[in-house]
Amino acid sequence: MSEGTKQQVFQLVVAATRQLGIGKDGSLPWKLPGDMKYFKDLTGTTSDPSKKNAVIMGRTTWESIPSKFRPLKGRHNVVLSRKRQQEQPDSTPDPSGDGPVTCSSLGTAMELLAQPPLANSIEHVFVIGGGQVYKEAIQSELCAAIHLTQIDEDYDCDTFFPKIDQSRFKLWSAASPQKDKGVRYSFLCYTATNQDEPVSLPAAMASQHEEQQYLDLVADVIKNGAVRPDRTGTGTLSLFGKQMRFNLRHSFPLLTTKRVFWRGVAEELLWFISGSTNAKRLQDKGISIWDGNASRAYLDSIGLSNREEGDLGPVYGFQWRHFGAEYKGMHADYSGQGVDQLADLISRIKSNPEDRRLILSAWNPTALPDMALPPCHLMCQFYVADGELSCQMYQRSCDLGLGVPFNIASYALLTYLIAHTCGLQPGDLVHVLGDAHVYSNHVEPLKQQMKNQPRPFP
Repeated sequence: MSEGTKQQVFQLVVAATRQLGIGKDGSLPWKLPGDMKYFKDLTGTTSDPSKKNAVIMGRTTWESIPSKFRPLKGRHNVVLSRKRQQEQPDSTPDPSGDGPVTCSSLGTAMELLAQPPLANSIEHVFVIGGGQVYKEAIQSELCAAIHLTQIDEDYDCDTFFPKIDQSRFKLWSAASPQKDKGVRYSFLCYTATNQDEPVSLPAAMASQHEEQQYLDLVADVIKNGAVRPDRTGTGTLSLFGKQMRFNLRHSFPLLTTKRVFWRGVAEELLWFISGSTNAKRLQDKGISIWDGNASRAYLDSIGLSNREEGDLGPVYGFQWRHFGAEYKGMHADYSGQGVDQLADLISRIKSNPEDRRLILSAWNPTALPDMALPPCHLMCQFYVADGELSCQMYQRSCDLGLGVPFNIASYALLTYLIAHTCGLQPGDLVHVLGDAHVYSNHVEPLKQQMKNQPRPFP
């Protein structure tokens, strides 16, 4: 390749086991109709109907495709062959046809696709195998994304996909698992970290970045929300009954379009788990998120003038660990008093994972008058399947600008911790939002935040 020669970026498409096995004796060891359909949709669909995608494959991969399906319809087919290099020059493409076009190397194929007559007729370029082509392609700086169908079943394979370098590729999105004939698999997308511009991803991807659902919800509330007063006097825009879903199997939903106070998330959750209601314990660690509700002035304003400053009353941690016990102040010893919901929950998950009563509740109507603030995230239910623990949390009052990013991370962390304690893997976090609102003084900052491009979750 001469200096300055233009080349297309490309994306890899592969189905592999967890051990990265991709083939046996030149063919796929599995038959997954859902994966085959996804491959066809992913590589065959374009946003611009006047364009096609290109698929690049080695000669062995080309020959493994049944002849009645060759070339792959609706796509520019490019076949790599060293034999072509020995016998004759690379073939000339027909931009109106599917091919195949034969090239002697991946580099010459990429040059060909980046030049007329194909350059203006191609939307995406996909490398689809086999093993040696993948090995070369994944090392290229032109590799912008990897679309991986991760198959959970073990198969005997003799051909393997290269290990994905986590410093070069970060998980962008992951669809929920699905099954064909009892075989479970998931569609994952990794994007390269070396691209100056956001990677242009295919229109038919099975999943989007999960932060997008949060940004879409914020936009929906700002555009369509009802104008409502609130206890702070600020005013809100509000919608009722929304849901977000986060896949915890491969990454952690710590939002990236704004800074989330991770240390505060972790310290507050540990404070809940300890059963403490003393805001000073958080203050001592530099966590001030409860200071306003624990101040002398605020406690006096809600009729709790007899309460010591910093004493929040029977809030989250007390209800999790001592539900139903009489509250006697933040310094009292509550050992053995009330229902330890958290310990009971963990015991039930271990002994009877199919139980439909795996509930953790912070909403205790008889205790509400004694709380500095009634619980916003008031209940969650856990669910075990396929060795995974999922959580659905209901939040009655949802401050989209400040609270919700914090709450997503908090319940994701709680699910991880309980799953680990019970010998399970994390599954899904389902976040059900009651009154989903944006404070009027948060509208402009959130509009600015929505301009930020999400980055891969940690």
